[in-house]
Amino acid sequence: MERYTKTAMLLHWLVAILVIAAFFLGLTMVDIKGFTPTKLKYYSWHKWMGVTVLLLAAVRVLWRGANKPPPHPASLPRWQARAADLMHAALYVFIFAVPLSGYLYTTAANVPVVYLGLWQIPALFEGTPELKALFKSVHYWLTMAMAAAVVAHVGAALKHQFIDRDGVLKRMLP
Repeated sequence: MERYTKTAMLLHWLVAILVIAAFFLGLTMVDIKGFTPTKLKYYSWHKWMGVTVLLLAAVRVLWRGANKPPPHPASLPRWQARAADLMHAALYVFIFAVPLSGYLYTTAANVPVVYLGLWQIPALFEGTPELKALFKSVHYWLTMAMAAAVVAHVGAALKHQFIDRDGVLKRMLP
């Protein structure tokens, strides 16, 4: 069975780890009461992870455009292959949309994004309370939808590994 390239695997697992870490850091930071140094640090880290995911997502798209993924196994039912293709497309949309919506939320709140504490990302517009509320909601719901898609993706991979035993998961394992 054909496997993904080592570069595709590296990009997949880096993005996966960062998305999961940013998700749980996001849940943690919003529960911190008040305006504390720890909360500010977590917000910065969360934004850095988001920018990194966005950069890695761009690299992933370029890599995938130049390096076709392996075909689905011949034993995979057509509906499952189609579902897998749709899920991958949705995940690609989310790895762009969630960080971009976070950037828009931060911009609307008139808070700068300073990547790794070194490079300030320019604001595209002047923030307002109305835009802040809108983009906060958009970022939250996109994040929750992405979390659901990630859970479904992991569930499908585990099903292939432990129930179907068809080697699908091994194609993405180093």
